[in-house]
Amino acid sequence: QVQLVESGGGLVQAGGSLRLSCAASGRIFSFNIMGWYRQRPGNQRELVADIDNNKFTTYADSVKGRFSISRDNPKNAIYLQMDSLKPEDTAVYFCAIYFGSRVAGGVPGDDAYWGQGTQVTVSS
Repeated sequence: QVQLVESGGGLVQAGGSLRLSCAASGRIFSFNIMGWYRQRPGNQRELVADIDNNKFTTYADSVKGRFSISRDNPKNAIYLQMDSLKPEDTAVYFCAIYFGSRVAGGVPGDDAYWGQGTQVTVSS
């Protein structure tokens, strides 16, 4: 079992910044992919950014140049620095970890472990 604890969501004005944190604990295999995903009202969950333990990253086109994902391997933690936030970034943001083959540009399946989600609201 793996547990994920997220923090850092909140309310911010457009153009502002937020930093999300996620820490994983439990039975974590050495090669893993951790990522941030979001679900906007009425939409399916989508990839925001992910990073493997070799620190290879992928980003959704909508956040490139504005968001930055990083990780601390010894702590099994990832961070998402979100700058130049837009109202359309408003969503519940979820942290996830999974093992094995990377899901390129997509959302991992049922074998992933998920955090409880944290609300990010960007006002115009």
